[in-house]
Amino acid sequence: MATATSERVELAKHCSSRNWSKAIRVLDSLLAKQSSILDICNRAFCYNQLELHKHVIKDCDKALLLEPCAIQAFILKGRALLALGRKQEAVLVLEQGYKNALQQTADVKQLLELEELLTDARREIDATESRQETPASHSEKSDEKTDKLDNHESGACSNGNSHDHEASRELGEKSKIISFSKDTSKASKQSDGSSDLCNGSAYKEKENGKCGSQINGSYESCKPCNGSDLHDNLAESSDRLGDLSINGNKLIIKSSKMSHKAEARCDETRKNKKYTIARISGTHSISVDFRLSRGIAQVNEGNYMKAISIFDKVLKEEPTYPEALIGRGTAYAFQRELESAIADFTKAIQSNPAATEAWKRRGQARAALGEYVEAVEDLTKALVFEPNSPDVLHERGIVNFKSKDFTAAVKDLSICLKQEKDNKSAYTYLGLAFASLGEYKKAEEAHLKSIQLDSNYLEAWLHLAQFYQELADHCKALECIEQVLQVDNRVWKAYHLRGLVFHGLGEHRKAIQELSIGLSIENTIECLYLRGSCYHAIGEYRDAVKDYDATVDVELDAVEKFVLQCLAFYQKELALYTASKVSSEFLCFDIDGDIDPMFKEYWCKRLHPKNVCEKVYRQPPLRESLKKGKLKKQDLAITKQKANVLRFADLIGKRIQYDCPGFLPNKRQHRMAGLAVIEIAQKVSKAWRIEWRNSTKGTTKSGKKNRRRERTNILSQNRGGAGCSSNSFSETSTGYASLEDRSSGRSMLSWQDVYSPAVKWRQISEPCDPVVWVNKLSEEFNSGFGSHTPMVLGQAKVVRYFPNYERTLTLAKSIIKDKLSVRSKKDKVIDLSKDEKIEKIMRAETCDELHKIVGEDFWVATWCDSTGSEGKRLEGTRITCIQKPGRLGYDFSIRTPCTPARWSDFDEEMTSAWEALCNAYCGENYGSTELDALETVRDAILRMTYYWYNFMPLARGTAVTGFVVLLGLLLAANMEFTETIPKGLQIDWEAILNVEPDSFVDSVKSWLYPSLKINTSWRDHPDISSAFSTTGAVVAALSSYND
Repeated sequence: MATATSERVELAKHCSSRNWSKAIRVLDSLLAKQSSILDICNRAFCYNQLELHKHVIKDCDKALLLEPCAIQAFILKGRALLALGRKQEAVLVLEQGYKNALQQTADVKQLLELEELLTDARREIDATESRQETPASHSEKSDEKTDKLDNHESGACSNGNSHDHEASRELGEKSKIISFSKDTSKASKQSDGSSDLCNGSAYKEKENGKCGSQINGSYESCKPCNGSDLHDNLAESSDRLGDLSINGNKLIIKSSKMSHKAEARCDETRKNKKYTIARISGTHSISVDFRLSRGIAQVNEGNYMKAISIFDKVLKEEPTYPEALIGRGTAYAFQRELESAIADFTKAIQSNPAATEAWKRRGQARAALGEYVEAVEDLTKALVFEPNSPDVLHERGIVNFKSKDFTAAVKDLSICLKQEKDNKSAYTYLGLAFASLGEYKKAEEAHLKSIQLDSNYLEAWLHLAQFYQELADHCKALECIEQVLQVDNRVWKAYHLRGLVFHGLGEHRKAIQELSIGLSIENTIECLYLRGSCYHAIGEYRDAVKDYDATVDVELDAVEKFVLQCLAFYQKELALYTASKVSSEFLCFDIDGDIDPMFKEYWCKRLHPKNVCEKVYRQPPLRESLKKGKLKKQDLAITKQKANVLRFADLIGKRIQYDCPGFLPNKRQHRMAGLAVIEIAQKVSKAWRIEWRNSTKGTTKSGKKNRRRERTNILSQNRGGAGCSSNSFSETSTGYASLEDRSSGRSMLSWQDVYSPAVKWRQISEPCDPVVWVNKLSEEFNSGFGSHTPMVLGQAKVVRYFPNYERTLTLAKSIIKDKLSVRSKKDKVIDLSKDEKIEKIMRAETCDELHKIVGEDFWVATWCDSTGSEGKRLEGTRITCIQKPGRLGYDFSIRTPCTPARWSDFDEEMTSAWEALCNAYCGENYGSTELDALETVRDAILRMTYYWYNFMPLARGTAVTGFVVLLGLLLAANMEFTETIPKGLQIDWEAILNVEPDSFVDSVKSWLYPSLKINTSWRDHPDISSAFSTTGAVVAALSSYND
């Protein structure tokens, strides 16, 4: 091993020959043995010679941490900041250095150098401000002449016209490597290369003192709009393959996305920029460092093939040269040749195992391939050689976030920010990680801090907008999106996000407008799919099919987006089906009866449609569907009578709204709910009138029993009439005529007939949601397919449902204590009666602790006490706890299987509950307008609702349909709910977490009953099934509020 003296000799030799990268390696070795302010400044000087300004700043900061009055560090840092165009920061640094130099006055030369630099920096700022005040026509002219080097080539600057999370990810901090001006190059060549590296003489600027190497104008003028990502989720926009730097010749490269406005500013500066390096011939006499500089410059300009060619020449002479390998690997990475990039980074590591940047780059490339475990390993290795490096911690924090290890992400990013308090990107991803962990206040603070650092940082605004959207604070979300568009109105992601917000609010036509603007900027699968679903919902089926076809044809840049293509296939078929029904009566719209069970199952599970294509009947082409379902103008017209009904429906429909995080107020769903409530009230009211009429004719008790037995037999043969029969809805419940048995004159309305209108209205209101009766799927019904509602996914807390976590955990522990066992994933009994496990379980405070005590994945079933059969218990929902791989936490959720046996039990219970309700109202209380007299009716309605929520017979939509029917039944009994559901309360969870129906009734009646008032005027409205008789009329009614 070389002695310190021999290393000093070697250092002098490399500096004399201008071999700065090798000089840096020697300095790395010296600093690894002993931290010296002089050597840190020497290394900063070498980085300065290689124009690697970020590393200059980093070393200067280290030096100033050790010695706050290190004048040379202030000089070098000031120069680096000027070179990066960060003039205001440079002035602050130089002023501090000048102040310290005045107090020391030990080195007059340094004092004069600081004074000159400070004067020139201030002059530069004044000149910039003067240029900014010139007429806008100047910048408009520069827009017309776009430098070829500005064209987007696989990750170079762009206006945001890129796929959402595109293939080439932003590499690093927002600073491009600049080249010396002609005069600067001369100054460098005239340097005597003395061993006193930090005397500043080797890096003089032009004689007038101005910085000759600005990066594309100012730093702020070249911000990316949102980077470019590999994945489709806005929250996962951290696939950065950048901030490239190499240990030794540390290469820093950036490929940013920027707006047209920003490009124009960059273009203007490039015109005035002198690239002398590009004019140096690639002969063998040229030093390796200069060739590396040429390669770096080509990468910066997006000329990746040229860069690779230059690095190839270096590697031909020195095949294991680490810096060239990392440079070429970087160029490969930008071209999405990630395997080649990883191969080069691996060779660099083999050549120099201590090459921090090689480990870092390989980690980034692996992350881009989705190899998160390997990526974290590489970045962790980089931290071995550069402990607590904010750059590496930043990168590892982002990778941890992408791999859903949010706790580790928070830890890494927090440590990074202790060192780099102005790292806006770190704050952004810290906000994303906090949000996933349910720390919403901290998340908001982190996002706002990022914006405070840079009010034009588009990525931060977009993430903050999505954060507010997920919390259902749509006003703040729209404000953030507006901020993005004020900075750059060509960011397609902003229009997509605004489209998502409007879609969530039920304003589909507004969403279409926003998505169309986004598609005019860039043809993205996200905008195409969402716009297609909006067209589908409002009945513009031709445009919907066109967008669905375009979605399927898009060339994907990420596997995660394939699910959108699968959904587009299924939803096109459903759009064609609906188009064929638009002129038919709405009761003929029957997804459950008409659509193949396998198709529905694959749609619910988002599976590849290959089997469906081969085995399931496809809908006819759009032309035939539209011919079959031609709309009549009167169906679309909103008459005065219809308008009155819609106003009342809107008023009632608002009552379904949950005042909880994550639930946007959707006016389309409100109208759907209101119309369904009125239709159910009208339908049930007529059935009760028939029932009451029959009872007044002297129906005996034995006659009632026979009628119940008769109805039960029909249901057991037909599993649910309207929504669940083996025949179509029209065959089992074709209208009010079916309410009366032709032979006996008795009511034949079943509980399924009551709920089916709500299900159908929910299906047509948002046709892309798979709302179907579970028992109408394929053989999956027999294996227990059902709903799945997560509270915790790994480490992430689900914003809508996590508020129910504590109660669910408490209930799970109570059930385990009662049963002394749980069930495994394979449905085997796990005995917990030994080793004091029950005591430990009762002390567990989290699902993590609970899982560790049980020792494996498990589930435990809740139960419901039967009202119809005394002493009988029905299986409720299954509380499940499943461990994720590695340190990624646990899935804690409720899953409700619907096996034939369970369906039969709940079918019988619902039949009993419906019978009890009919008996409660159709006796002496029929037609009563006294609230006190109707209490037994209200209780019966709540009991029926309780069993519906625990039954969960739908793949999706059980909660809203349950409350819609509750409101409809109350209205049928002349009771209108006039208030709103209490804040923070989700009524379906109240039912699920209560094992006794009376407990549920007591908890709900406390706020529901005081809000009821008698209303008989609702009967004056026209019959819903007549006013909106066709499917087309229903769709028009749901979409008319935007007209």
